[in-house]
Amino acid sequence: MEASIEQAAARLLAAQAGPPTEPVRDLIGPTDIDAAYEVQKLVIDAKLAAGAKVVGRKIGITSQAVMDQVGVDQPDFGFLLDEMSYRDEETIPFARLLQPRAEVEVAFVLGADLDGDSPEAEVRAAVAHAVAAIEVVDSRVRDWDITIADTVADNASSGVFVLGSERVPLADFEPKEVTMSLLRDGEELSTGTGVACLGDPLNALAWLARAAAHYGSPLREGDVVLSGALGPLAPIGPGDVLTATIAPLGTVTARFDQGGTR
Repeated sequence: MEASIEQAAARLLAAQAGPPTEPVRDLIGPTDIDAAYEVQKLVIDAKLAAGAKVVGRKIGITSQAVMDQVGVDQPDFGFLLDEMSYRDEETIPFARLLQPRAEVEVAFVLGADLDGDSPEAEVRAAVAHAVAAIEVVDSRVRDWDITIADTVADNASSGVFVLGSERVPLADFEPKEVTMSLLRDGEELSTGTGVACLGDPLNALAWLARAAAHYGSPLREGDVVLSGALGPLAPIGPGDVLTATIAPLGTVTARFDQGGTR
């Protein structure tokens, strides 16, 4: 299996700059999540060796709408790297993406470590503040032909992300009660609520704390956590301007240049 894991990682790394590759489930199986996280680790280690830095984690496949869209029925997580991060309103090179889709999320910034199975009060206390976020998910697997193993291996189908500028402490709102709207050039693409994210984005954070610790990468103070989609994925194209509003977290805008996909 070790050779298959290394082959899967090499396949995904070769597809970083395009074109997308075939799924890796032929090498590691469609449901072997442990093997898939081993592949993910090799991919991330290669990026860290090239100079990238971990800035947090992302939780994927947390809403039923996204589960239905990608055909996967359980959450997963991936790593956020500094090279994935863009500022609110900053122009994102569209050519760095392969098969992008956008989703809107509550992002938590941790003010304390979270190790393993933490009670609800501890999960809440670990959050320094929350911000509105747009995550652009992407896939190195051709045509999004993924199983849970494919997406986990591919760093949970990560792409880029944009954080809003308004910081709101948990004392001022309940994550499960937020409402979301995503516009593209003024046209509504999707709507959603906090309940769509595993019933409560804090449930997703608690799930991540357990999963990350289990796989040897516990959450740490300062980490950014993208807690998962509040509504369905929206396909995007060159030149798009996406504006998300999460009440009461404010707005966040992702702008893309006219460059084509790779």
